[in-house]
Amino acid sequence: MVSMKVLLTGANGYIGKRLLPLLLEAGHEVHCVVRSRARFAVTADEALGLHVHEADLLEPLHGTDLPTDIDAAYYLVHSLSSGASDFARLEERAARAFADYLATTSARQLIYLGGLGEDGTLSAHLASRRHVEGVLRNGPVPVTVLRAGIIVGSGSASFEIIRDLVEKLPAMITPRWVRSRTQPIAVRDALAYLLGVLDHADALGETFDIGGPEVLTYQTMMERYGAVRGLRRLVIPIPVLSPRLSSYWLYLVTSTSFPLARNLVDSMTVDVVGHDDRIQSLVPRDLLTYEDAVRLAFQRIEGQAVASSWIDALGTRTGKSLDALVQIPSHGVYRDVREVPIDAERTDVIDRLWRIGGATGWYYASWLWGLRGLLDRLVGGTGLRRGRRHPSDLRAGDALDFWRVLVANREAGRLLLYAEMRLPGEAWLEFTVECAPSGGRVLRQSAVFRPRGLLGRAYWYAVTPLHAVVFGGLLRSIATPERATSMTGNDSRRAHDPLGDHAPRDEDD
Repeated sequence: MVSMKVLLTGANGYIGKRLLPLLLEAGHEVHCVVRSRARFAVTADEALGLHVHEADLLEPLHGTDLPTDIDAAYYLVHSLSSGASDFARLEERAARAFADYLATTSARQLIYLGGLGEDGTLSAHLASRRHVEGVLRNGPVPVTVLRAGIIVGSGSASFEIIRDLVEKLPAMITPRWVRSRTQPIAVRDALAYLLGVLDHADALGETFDIGGPEVLTYQTMMERYGAVRGLRRLVIPIPVLSPRLSSYWLYLVTSTSFPLARNLVDSMTVDVVGHDDRIQSLVPRDLLTYEDAVRLAFQRIEGQAVASSWIDALGTRTGKSLDALVQIPSHGVYRDVREVPIDAERTDVIDRLWRIGGATGWYYASWLWGLRGLLDRLVGGTGLRRGRRHPSDLRAGDALDFWRVLVANREAGRLLLYAEMRLPGEAWLEFTVECAPSGGRVLRQSAVFRPRGLLGRAYWYAVTPLHAVVFGGLLRSIATPERATSMTGNDSRRAHDPLGDHAPRDEDD
């Protein structure tokens, strides 16, 4: 594919964040459009071909710094989670402003991600997205429309709601819309289509339905999700719950906002199924089944796929990385966030943080870490025996005792770990060195746990009392030189690993 200059709207959204590294990996120059640079995790980097522009699509875009010499653009803007009562008018206004801007550019293609559904039966949200298609088509730039239903991937709003319901409730009395049909598509396949139609002559001016290989009801998706996760769930649909009551039900049971719940329920009451598979002739692909997509979403996190493939590929080409895109899940998780002021030089704190685990140990209450490692080994886990690749260097993909390193960015002062111990759920541990609002710096630690069923929730509440002791002491030891110095060296390693120097080590896979 020839390198292109691509404008990406919605770069801070679910799809935009995942499409961005793919575009860069393909060698394109990408100009991201965000409403606020402060909320965008990635900074501009000309060597990487990444540019960031701040613009409000509800306002005229003339006079902004948006480039006009672009080759193509993605329009990934929608108001699914908006609580505005006039969201349709706002979506139309934004689409017209963007179409007017495109008319001043050299763009040869506009790619829009819309929604599946039959005209005449669409919910207000889907009807608005269909209207946006028409607004964009009235502009001078040929539009390629991809219509999708539920996108299955960790972090997708509709998928996370299904996950929340199945993980929380052994039995569900559900609205009748659980028998509506949809055609879920894995996020990996949706991204492949979005990338595949770029600069494809046969895609100009065309509309394609994109969906997975199966048409399923929402009830079937919840049941199959439970089967993949090893959870037996009873789903009992009843006809008495109105869409509004269904919205309140979702809002109370799941971690979603009420506006998002209302818009999702409105869309779920109608069938959203594709009518053709012409996209396969343009972008041939073996599509993932729903179960495979769920398994992929739970192979740790979607962000780890970024860390292990897209970022590594980019780093090889440019020496740069996009690890700011790797984020801990925010739906249906428990959090324990702590911070302490830094009483040392920033570089000294980061040096100590980068030596954590292995022979250095965990700085505080190492015997508790050793006990946790021993318990993990008794149930078939890795324990602490893997140690670490290097005593003071960390990089994405490294094994670190019973953790896996997802992000190790010294410059940004960020270390993100994923738990590979045996757990009734998934766990992440993140350390960041940040500027405090009142001045100075703080060391922040976020322990995040996504439980698996009732056992996972019981586990979290059981270990929560230990967090204040272990995590509080760990943070203070890293942030304060005297505390850290007293707990370094081989003695610390022996203290936290009952097998000491004779512990066998797994290969760093």
